[in-house]
Amino acid sequence: MIAKDIPFTHAEYQRRLVKTRHAMDGANIDLMFCTDPSNQNWLTAYDGWSFYVHQGVLVFPDADPAWWGRAMDANGGVRTVWMEDDRVWGYDDIYVQSTERHPMEDLAARLKDLGLGFARIGVEMDNYYFSAKAYEVLKANLPDATLVDATALVNWQRAVKSPEEIGFMRKAASITDKIVNGLLERVEPGVPKNEIVAEIFRDAVRGVPGAWGDYPAILPLLPSGSDAGAPHLTWNGRPFTKGEATFFEVSGVYRRYHAPCCRTLMLGQPTEEMKLAEGAIVEGLNAGIEAARPGARAADIANALNGSLEKAGIKRGARCGYPVGLSYPPDWGERTISLRPSDDTVLEPGMTFHFMPGLWMDSWGMEITETILIRDEGAAEPLCNQPRKLFIKD
Repeated sequence: MIAKDIPFTHAEYQRRLVKTRHAMDGANIDLMFCTDPSNQNWLTAYDGWSFYVHQGVLVFPDADPAWWGRAMDANGGVRTVWMEDDRVWGYDDIYVQSTERHPMEDLAARLKDLGLGFARIGVEMDNYYFSAKAYEVLKANLPDATLVDATALVNWQRAVKSPEEIGFMRKAASITDKIVNGLLERVEPGVPKNEIVAEIFRDAVRGVPGAWGDYPAILPLLPSGSDAGAPHLTWNGRPFTKGEATFFEVSGVYRRYHAPCCRTLMLGQPTEEMKLAEGAIVEGLNAGIEAARPGARAADIANALNGSLEKAGIKRGARCGYPVGLSYPPDWGERTISLRPSDDTVLEPGMTFHFMPGLWMDSWGMEITETILIRDEGAAEPLCNQPRKLFIKD
C-alpha cells in the first residue's frame, strides 16, 4: 500500500457515497459508471491528466467504488484514490486508440465476470468524456444489461458543499485575489497579452501561503475592445491598447476547487454607455447577492439582476451563473443549476455559484462577477475580495 495524500477524510468520502447510492436507488440503478473526471475525483480522489482516454469510476450499492482505466494510469490510481489497491483496475494498452478494439470491451467483460451482465447501469450520456462509440460498444457487449441515462446524477449530489470543500474554495479564492491584483497592477498600454498571461500562471501556480496553486479547468480569458464582445477568447501576442477595455475571467484553484472572479480594466476613459453599464451591473450584482438566500430560488438571483439591467435599458438573454467547485477541463461549472428566470431550484446553505452578469456588446464587453456561497441565513457571501467596479487606468 503506497502512502497517499488524500484531500479529504474517509468519512467525507463515505458521505458522498451515501448520497450517490441514495440517488441511484431513486433512479432504479444497480451500478453507476461515472466518466466525468470531476465526479471520479469527488467520489474516489482520483487525480491525473488521463481523461483523454476512456476511464471511469464504478459505484456499487454494497461495495467500495472501483476506478477503471488504462493500465499505465492505474499506477496513478493506486497513488491517489482512497480505496484499497485491488479497487483499481487497468485495461491493456492494446485497447488504446485502436480501430480494431475498444476499452469498453474490457469493461463489459469485467462486469459480466461480476455477475452484472443483466444489471441496470447508469451512464453519463451527455458528458464530454463518454463518446457515442463508447456507448455503442458497451451496449453491444452487454446485450442483456440496460443502460440508463444518468447524466448529472452525481453532479447534483455535489451541489451542496461540505465545510471541508468550502475551506478548499476559500483557499482558491485567496489565489484568485492574488491573480487579479497582479494583473491589474501589470497591465499597461504596449504590454503584450501573453506576457500578462505568463504572470497570471505564475501567480496561480505559486499560490499563497498555505495553498499551492492547481491548474484551472478554463484557461484565462482576456479579450479586448470589440473582441470583448466574444466571451470565450483566450490570448495572443497583441499588446494592450489605450482606449480599449479588457475583461479578465480567471480562477485560482486549490486541489481542483475553483473560485472564479472576473474584472474589467479600461485603459483610458470609458464611454458613457460603458459607465451606464458598469452602474447597472454593480447594482444588479448587489441585488442578486442580497436575493441569494437559503429558501429562495435560483431564478430570484437572475430576476434581481435583470431588474437592475432593465432599468438601465439593458436586455441580457443569457443565464447569469452556475454552480462551481471541483472541476477539470474543459469547464469549471458543475452543469446542473442555472441562474436564470426559468430555474426554480431552491437554494440551500453550502451551495456555491459563479454569479456572472457579463455583457458582450458589438464594440465592447464587460464582466464584473463573484463566486458566492449560500449561507445558513442572510445574503450570500462573496468568496473573493475585489472592489465591484470597472477599473480605469488613464
